[in-house]
Amino acid sequence: MDTSRPADLDEYIAGFEDAHTRDFLGRLGAYSRTAAPGAEEGLKWGNPAYSLDTILFAFAGCSKHANFVFTPSTREAFADRLSEFDTGKGSIKLYCDREIATDLACADDRSPHP
Repeated sequence: MDTSRPADLDEYIAGFEDAHTRDFLGRLGAYSRTAAPGAEEGLKWGNPAYSLDTILFAFAGCSKHANFVFTPSTREAFADRLSEFDTGKGSIKLYCDREIATDLACADDRSPHP
């Protein structure tokens, strides 16, 4: 990935060399906008983030996956459905070679679940 700081999501995605990764991150960004239509899209700590008064969720691209980070309440709401994912305290790993788990991407009470 390019080491310069991107100004927006498009520049963030363009910084990845692999076309498959760029496509995956583009789809993740598009889904994020659909799942949280009232949220502001921006970059926080150099990564795409979606906010509505507070950060709802963010993601960070890696060469073969994206870490999707969300609120603790969202993590708790989906705890029983996360067993098939590699998870962290407040994140799930979404692999570029798999379909995006759109039913898990956001379910915060400020961000309607599609």
